[in-house]
Amino acid sequence: MTIVCLGDSITHGYKVKQRETWPSLVSQTLNTEVVNKGINGDTTGGMLARFNADVIAVKPSHVIIMGGGNDFIWGVPISVVEANLAAMVQQAVHHSIIPMVGVPLPIAVSKAKKYWPFVNNFLEVNKSLEEFRTWIFSFTKSFSVTVVDFYQCFVDGQNAVLPDLYGDGLHPTPTGNKLMSGVVLKNEIFKVLNDF
Repeated sequence: MTIVCLGDSITHGYKVKQRETWPSLVSQTLNTEVVNKGINGDTTGGMLARFNADVIAVKPSHVIIMGGGNDFIWGVPISVVEANLAAMVQQAVHHSIIPMVGVPLPIAVSKAKKYWPFVNNFLEVNKSLEEFRTWIFSFTKSFSVTVVDFYQCFVDGQNAVLPDLYGDGLHPTPTGNKLMSGVVLKNEIFKVLNDF
């Protein structure tokens, strides 16, 4: 088994040690190869453009695709983000790679405003991320694709974002990354491996 994690800075591991990133933690627990193809600042359009080189050429058994946050910060319409994600899933299936769709994290707005003062649309971005999450659940259900709901770890029972899990309001701390790896490992596909 080889897993490629395709995404942006949340996958890459912005401001955390490489061994503390969620892909690295998954690799350590499963004792399997996990290739981190997260790029800081990437969009779903960028991910789609490099899908051939970064996923198909690697010939993994699985790919975990997560993106969208940067698209919404830059004002990319949600329909375009959805189309990009659907295209990546279809390409994976076509090449006999099992796709898994990661749900991006919400933003801890107050904290993010301190660290990223030049971005002024965080509230709108969070609305788009919620709408995108709903679409991901619907899309993955229709096509029998596995969803990895990272979003759920970063909110409480009232759907309020938990700022302590973020270093800067956008990117998870080592603790946040640990929670994310736990969501991946809980998946039925990996549970079997985890039991050995």
